[in-house]
Amino acid sequence: MFATERAAAPGKAVVALALLFATSGTLHFFFQDFLAAAIPKWVPYHGPVISVTGLLELLGAAGLLIPPTRKAAAWALIALLVAVFPANLQMLASARAAPTWEQALLWMRLPLQPLLIWAIYRYAARPAGR
Repeated sequence: MFATERAAAPGKAVVALALLFATSGTLHFFFQDFLAAAIPKWVPYHGPVISVTGLLELLGAAGLLIPPTRKAAAWALIALLVAVFPANLQMLASARAAPTWEQALLWMRLPLQPLLIWAIYRYAARPAGR
């Protein structure tokens, strides 16, 4: 019964993750020029790629909040985080001439991705009771 209740309503951590991805996904539509610098040059169509990843983050955020789609959304967000990790590396490489504080923020962002993957798995993807 407890596992059913847990699956029925998202906990605070799941809501926080959904808010994070909803915010991030929304920002993809307002800061496309800034985000384009993060995409490796070998990836074509930067604008559509940014829009699609933003849409995927919004869909993932919504999916986390809906019990029947929570696990699928969690795994999709984990896959998305793995897929966009090269963009974080590209953004860091492109920021060599940026101010030191900006470079520091980009360095701090790198370990955030594995932490987000862990949190999504821990609170939304793993089987109940584990």
